[in-house]
Amino acid sequence: MDINLLEAICEVQRVKGKAALVTIIDTRGSTPRKAGSKMLVYPDGRITGTIGGGCSESEVRIKALQALDDTQSALYRVSMLNDTAAEEGMVCGGIMDVFIQVI
Repeated sequence: MDINLLEAICEVQRVKGKAALVTIIDTRGSTPRKAGSKMLVYPDGRITGTIGGGCSESEVRIKALQALDDTQSALYRVSMLNDTAAEEGMVCGGIMDVFIQVI
């Protein structure tokens, strides 16, 4: 795990803050990042780390903010396979499954 991300998680815990840790748990096909990639999403929308950038990361960030509001961890699938994905600029052509853990 990236040291900056680890330090950010420790800081959230130290100040008894809130954030969502997003981890790619599975990929199929071509994806910008592979399993194990992580990013931390803060309640104000800031992030530390990356799961690949672009539209897919923005989509997951929205889901992470929803998980924070619900105070419930969640699984989420990002599909970059169909025509809509292509229209949004997702050129990878794969699927990413992510776990969003509220911390």
